[in-house]
Amino acid sequence: MNHRNQQQLLQRIAAIPAMERGKLSAYSFHERSGVAGPYHKLQHWQDGKNHTRYVPAEDLPAVQAALAGYAQYQQLTEQYAQLVIAETRRNMTALKKS
Repeated sequence: MNHRNQQQLLQRIAAIPAMERGKLSAYSFHERSGVAGPYHKLQHWQDGKNHTRYVPAEDLPAVQAALAGYAQYQQLTEQYAQLVIAETRRNMTALKKS
């Protein structure tokens, strides 16, 4: 049963169409009119540095979907890890009893 759950999780992970790491933030300029805003930026840490990418309005839905994909990936991989850890512990206990 556990292997079936693992395979289902791996299939769900493989089906995630897009992923992006980071935090999306909206901001505006007080000295500019609100007509051109809000603006968006995506920030993430890589190699010990904070990287910022400005997101055009037309790319915003795709970036939001990719961020949701990465959140789903993290949740599914945590579930997968818990299944493997539980199986590992069961196997270790079974070896001690033999």
